[in-house]
Amino acid sequence: MSQDILIIYYSRNGATAALANEVARGVARIDSMAARVRTVSPVSPTTEATDPEVPESGAPYVDHDDLEECAGLIIGSPTRFGNMAAPLKYFIDTLSGQWLSGTLAGKPGAVFTSTGSLHGGQETTLLSMMLPLIHHGMLITGLTYTADDLLAETDSGGTPYGASHVSGTLGDRPFTEIEKKLARNLGARVADIARRLAQP
Repeated sequence: MSQDILIIYYSRNGATAALANEVARGVARIDSMAARVRTVSPVSPTTEATDPEVPESGAPYVDHDDLEECAGLIIGSPTRFGNMAAPLKYFIDTLSGQWLSGTLAGKPGAVFTSTGSLHGGQETTLLSMMLPLIHHGMLITGLTYTADDLLAETDSGGTPYGASHVSGTLGDRPFTEIEKKLARNLGARVADIARRLAQP
């Protein structure tokens, strides 16, 4: 029976969703592990606005039960002024019950992001997304300079703090092979750690 690594993301123009799918491919490389990909609903400044219960396309919305059932968690967001986007933060802010009960404590966690430019705040976004995971008692997992070839190969996305993608100011820059590789490596690392933690 496989264990799930929960991948939660917010994506407005599709780049972060595509990165989430690469992370999921990495999870699938590890025996007995599977990716459960979920998104969060957008937020609106209009308080009367409501969204459909099921997205029109893409991954389903995340549910608190997904967090109870996962063996690890990877979250992703586009960068908004060096921080995660409001919809992902809004969802995280609903997790007081999971924090109090220790639902995520001791599980591996990781982060990923997409920005319009190389200096668009990738690393601060990744670091700020780690903070709530630390408060939940998660084991933070990043990428390595040795096994993941960060030093030798990256000239676009990719940091030791997590996977990333430079989408271009118009969001039309394609993924590089190294960005895809690093995203898959991140998924595989979290899944491998979760699998080893579950072994007696």
